[in-house]
Amino acid sequence: MSAVTSNTPTPARRSALPTWAVATIAGFFGLFYAFVVWNAVTLLIYQASGALGINGLGWIVLLIAVVFPMVAFGIAFALARRRGVLRFCAIMLTGLAIVAVFWTNILAYAYAYGGSLLGG
Repeated sequence: MSAVTSNTPTPARRSALPTWAVATIAGFFGLFYAFVVWNAVTLLIYQASGALGINGLGWIVLLIAVVFPMVAFGIAFALARRRGVLRFCAIMLTGLAIVAVFWTNILAYAYAYGGSLLGG
């Protein structure tokens, strides 16, 4: 017997969640990611407008702190968008936890070795 193959393409896999649910959950978690971005921008402005300013390392570290939460949100959303509610929330929460650890490391570095970020 020969196997019958079809040239018809398989239909694209649909999302497990309706679009409004994906938008609502992503928006909810997006607020927390945006809060971290807002704090990173605030720290960057605060350090840059100080008496000594920021050196090159300071700009790199603090700009990465601004960009990293946005990248993490994009990766988490891309991984989670075709999953069920619990998996979607779990992946978004995991991404948020990674961002929180990264932000805590940035704050620890800025406070412990703040002199290395300052110009002058």
